[in-house]
Order: sequence, then C-alpha cells, then structure tokens
Amino acid sequence: MTQPAYDTDLTDDQWRQLEPLLPEAKPGGRPRTTNLREVVNGIFYLLRTGCAWRLLPHDLPKWQTVYSYFQAWEADGTWERLNRVLREQVRRQAGRKRLPSAACIDSQSVKTAGAAQETGFDGGKKVKGRKRTILVDTMGLLLCVVVHSARRSDQAGLKLLGSWFAAPWGCLQLIWTDSTFGDQAFIAWVKQTFGWTLEVVKRADNQPGFKVLPKRWVVERTFAWFGRYRRLSTVAQQNQ
Repeated sequence: MTQPAYDTDLTDDQWRQLEPLLPEAKPGGRPRTTNLREVVNGIFYLLRTGCAWRLLPHDLPKWQTVYSYFQAWEADGTWERLNRVLREQVRRQAGRKRLPSAACIDSQSVKTAGAAQETGFDGGKKVKGRKRTILVDTMGLLLCVVVHSARRSDQAGLKLLGSWFAAPWGCLQLIWTDSTFGDQAFIAWVKQTFGWTLEVVKRADNQPGFKVLPKRWVVERTFAWFGRYRRLSTVAQQNQ
C-alpha cells in the first residue's frame, strides 16, 4: 500500500530540478542505498512542522540519516549552492539579470526555544532571543543572512553581514534600508568599508497605522515567508 504524500513532499518536477544539484556519492565503499528524495522530504517536513529531529515520522528515513545529510550539506555549501542556482533561475525567468544591482536589508528579532548558542535581549522589540539580518534582491529572494544575538543593534548586524558578504555582493549598487540604518555617519562608513550605497526609505509622518513602504516591502514579505515554517518561527538550537 502506497503511503499518502505529505504536503511538504517534493513533486516530480521539483525533484527533477533539485536532484542534479545534490552532491554525488563519494567514490569507494558501498554504493549509496539512501533515497535522497526522501531525505529532502524529511528535511522539508521538519522545516514546515517545527518538530524535533527524533520526531520525524517513521515512514521517512531514520532521523539520524536525515540529520547527517542535513549537516553534511550545510558543511559543504550545498544549501548555499541550491539557493544560488534556484534564485538565478527565478530571476532569469522573470527577465532579470543573473546578479542583482539593488537589494533591501532588514533585521528581525525572534524568540528562542530552548538553549541557543548566542542569545540576548532586543530592548526595542522587547524580545529575548536571536536576530536575523537578511539581504534580499528586489524580488525578495534571499541573497545572504547572518543570525546573531538580539542584543546586537541593526547597525551591528549589518556590519557583521557586510564582513562576510560584501565581497561576493560587490555587484550591488544600491541597498534600501529603514531609518534604523539612517545615521549619515554610518551610511558613509558602510560606503567606505563595503562599497555599498544605503538609501533610507522613510515612512511619512502623516501616515497613521501600517503602510506598505515602496522598495522595502519585499524584505518584509520575505520575513513573512519565513513565518510559514514553524522551524523558522523561533530560532533554536538543532534539537535532536
């Protein structure tokens, strides 16, 4: 009897796109017997439901197997490669160049579940946990991210992100930000240090309530995408 598919399972078309991007089995030793499609299905199930590794359903590969592949693909850059290739495909399908010339940056503080490597208290958002600083293109597609203590200011988060990713994203001519990055001395420092030009998109003083900000709404939508996945709704340790 065929088991019904989970909502998070890959479709045949999605698997055809992902399979060539996954690392081949290492030469030597016994042939690989693990079904990589089911491994990816297990990772996506955990991402969407937010369960612990040990609570993966029994009709998926053993949790130890899924976890070991997840760790290996994190260490060898597979996840970054998947994100890059798929992002470039989406951009080309939309009639855009492979590399963006403009981007948006923002930070989001998230509560932690259990012990985490680095936590802190965000006094502005009144959140104890960690903070995600992300850079996205004008379609809201993720370019890079750093996760750090919520104690760090948004400017400190940008400095951390720039120290890691300014070189690979030197193609960016303009980055839209909110007013937390708007100090002119800081903007000048970012330009001199990383080569990035920041432009603050401000909310009009006469606009009551929530308003969609031009240019910057895409990064807010990316955070909303994150929120659909319970594993990302709280930044926790890799619970097993």
